[in-house]
Amino acid sequence: MRDEQSRDPQNLDRRDFLRLGGTAGAGLLAGALVRRAGTALPSLPANPRTPKVMPTRNLGRTGYHAGIFSLGGQAAIEQPGNESVAVPIVERALDLGVNYVDTAAAYGGPQRWSQRYIGQVMKRRRKEAFLTSKTNDRTRDGSLRLLEESLRLLNTEHLDLWQIHNLSRMEQVDEIFAPGGAMEALRQAREQKMVRFLGVTGHADPEVLMEALRRFEFDTLLLALNAADPHHLSFAEKLLPMAVEKQMGIIGMKIPARGRILESWTPPPLDQQREIERPARPGTLKFREALYYVLSLPVSTVIVGCDSVAQVEENVALARAFTPLSPSQMAALTARAEPVAKQALFFRRWP
Repeated sequence: MRDEQSRDPQNLDRRDFLRLGGTAGAGLLAGALVRRAGTALPSLPANPRTPKVMPTRNLGRTGYHAGIFSLGGQAAIEQPGNESVAVPIVERALDLGVNYVDTAAAYGGPQRWSQRYIGQVMKRRRKEAFLTSKTNDRTRDGSLRLLEESLRLLNTEHLDLWQIHNLSRMEQVDEIFAPGGAMEALRQAREQKMVRFLGVTGHADPEVLMEALRRFEFDTLLLALNAADPHHLSFAEKLLPMAVEKQMGIIGMKIPARGRILESWTPPPLDQQREIERPARPGTLKFREALYYVLSLPVSTVIVGCDSVAQVEENVALARAFTPLSPSQMAALTARAEPVAKQALFFRRWP
C-alpha cells in the first residue's frame, strides 16, 4: 500500500483509483483523478447481425438499440467448472445477433464463474456486446472493490451499465444513499468513465424500487416480470409506468420464473420446496407464451439465462417471430398463470 500511495497522482489510471478507493489517499487524489479521467469512452458496442435477426428497441435514453432477446448470466453460465458449456453459449449468442449480455458480481459464488466465462469471450468480442454487471455490496468501498474485480474478470476497461443489485427492502435504499453508500461508488465510477450508465434492479417489492427511482435518475431498471405479475405486488401496475415516464431503459427478467411458470417444469420433492410454493405443481404456460407476454409490455429487452446452445437458438428464433399479444390474449395468460402464482412469483415479498 505504501508504494501505491507514493505514486505520482498524475500517473494513476482508473484501476489505480479503484485500488485506492477505500483509503484516505483516494480523497486527496480525487481532484487529479477527475482531471485525468477525461479520456472518452469508446463508441457504443454494435453487433452488426442484430437488426437482421430480431426486432430492436431503444434502451431508454441511452441511445442504444438492444435486441429484444438478451443473454442472462445465470443458468449454465454461473455453474462451477462449466466452461465447456458456458463459453459456447456466450459465443453462439453473439453469433446469432444478441447484443446485450447481463451478469453480476454475485453470479457463480465466490469464484464469480459467470463473469469468468463471459470474460473469456469479451477478451475477443467486447465491441459486439452491451456489457452489464451489478454490485450487491451496499457500501461505496465494497462496491468499488467489486467493480475492480468485475473489470478484471470480464477483460474490459469499462462496463456499459453498472447496477445496484436486487433492492428488496426500504432499509437497503437508505443504506445505499447514506454517506459511504453504494451510490457514491456508482456516481464516482461514472465520473471516472469506468462505467457508461447506471441502473437498479429488484424482484421483491415495487415500492422499494419506486423509492430508489425518486431519489436518483437511474438510466435503466431491471425488474422481475412474468404473466403471474398482476396476482401479487404487481410491478407492471405502477413501477413500470413510472419507468416509462422517466424514459428509462427497461429490462425484464424472471420471465419463466426459473421454469416454475412453464408446463414442462417438474417440481422438486415436497421437502425441497420453499414453504410459500408448497405444494408446487407443473406450470401452465409454454415458454413462447411466457416470453411473448413480457415482450408485449413496454420493455426494452428481456434477459433469459440459457442451459444450452440449443436454448439460445430457440430464443433468438422466438424473438425473430415475435408479434405483440392483444389485450385479450394477455388477460388470458394472466388468468392461466393464477393457479401457479406463488411459485411463479417466488422472488416477491410474501407475508
